[in-house]
Amino acid sequence: MDSPPITNAATDARLIDDSAEFRTLRRSFRSFAFPVTIGFVLWYLLYVLLSCYAPGLMRTKVVGHVNVALVLGLLQFATTFVIAAWYARYADRRIDPSAAAIREAHGAAVHAPRESAE
Repeated sequence: MDSPPITNAATDARLIDDSAEFRTLRRSFRSFAFPVTIGFVLWYLLYVLLSCYAPGLMRTKVVGHVNVALVLGLLQFATTFVIAAWYARYADRRIDPSAAAIREAHGAAVHAPRESAE
């Protein structure tokens, strides 16, 4: 079978994908996302493992009826919001300017998700 012809958009996408700027953008994203994700998953697993294997520690009272398990559980939520805010700030400073530069350099070949939805 013959393969479908390569369109200009596919060619442009390959050129962008192979560009040094895009590789730098991906590296910048990965250098943030992977370590933070691994850290959060480990933090979550610590909470689960402590709940399973250290119930005495988890039921230790901190203040009144508030125990260690409740504090750690609430810290899971707080950590989620802190990471989201941290990523938004990181993206504004490191990722978004590079992505905008790539879009500008390659013109109509690349659209931001919000632009293509309009």
